[in-house]
Amino acid sequence: MQLIGVGEAVAQVWGARTQGAKGIFGIHSWIAVKPSGATEYTVYEVIGWRRRRTTSCVVARKRRPNRWFGAPGKLYAEKRGAGVDALIERIAEAALQYPYARTYTVWPGPNSNTFTAWIARAVPELEVELPATAIGKDYTDKMVSTAPSGSGFQFCLRGLLGFTASRLDGIELNILGLNFGVSSSGIKLPIVGHIGAPRIPLPIEEPAPWYGAQNASEADAG
Repeated sequence: MQLIGVGEAVAQVWGARTQGAKGIFGIHSWIAVKPSGATEYTVYEVIGWRRRRTTSCVVARKRRPNRWFGAPGKLYAEKRGAGVDALIERIAEAALQYPYARTYTVWPGPNSNTFTAWIARAVPELEVELPATAIGKDYTDKMVSTAPSGSGFQFCLRGLLGFTASRLDGIELNILGLNFGVSSSGIKLPIVGHIGAPRIPLPIEEPAPWYGAQNASEADAG
């Protein structure tokens, strides 16, 4: 585990169990970035209830980067230092181009994990390995695409049935949105998520302050 310098650029991918019964099966994932010299994190994520208020489910806001409604986040990817500012710019651009911004479906997607996978495909340098509990990560309009990590290969039918193979994702089988697989970091199973040593250790860092109050209805997001 390493210390993150206050002034250096940071790009991270996090996930945490969702609220209620959905949390048994799945996580909510998001991207947190802090450009060079910044003291605040900007978090990019998709929140389902936003459909009722705006035309887009995509949210970019200042908030604590490593928690979701009190639930501690798990770190799935981290890049920092030289060259990360350029990645942060590409993340912001990819967020603007997300094709399902006006659509949200808990299962099989598009949802928050579909968004995170979209960013990971657009910025493969992040090297994201999402767990089996990131339901929706496989959702795409394309039958054949790169894997959610942005590398390798994926064949999938609207997130319901598919096969993935890549250096990061390993080999995965998707059956009705439930993932079974194996990679260099361990075994992937529905509900459990991952069995094995974490590929990315948690950073030792004092998280940015909490920015603003969060609406309790966000607990429905995932």
